[in-house]
Amino acid sequence: MLQNNPARPWTVASPAAATGVSRAALTRRFTALVGAPPMPFLAGWRPAPAADLLRESDATIGAVARLVGYGSSFALSTAFKRVHGISPQQHRIGAVAG
Repeated sequence: MLQNNPARPWTVASPAAATGVSRAALTRRFTALVGAPPMPFLAGWRPAPAADLLRESDATIGAVARLVGYGSSFALSTAFKRVHGISPQQHRIGAVAG
């Protein structure tokens, strides 16, 4: 669910309710299977589809941010740099040049 709809404003409660378990049970099971709790996993996941969109489309960085669940291009840039070590713009330029 998280990977298929990263733009949704997720909380632990929403996938827990959708799967019929408590938030604590979801967090325990998710962490055991994936290696991270749901929200930190999502925070690490969102930059991946953003990277793809930056390479494959001419959407603005702000539009990409909204498509993957960030409220602003600044929020995407901060997360993207944390995960990829470069800015979204640098990633896009590198994709075009490479």
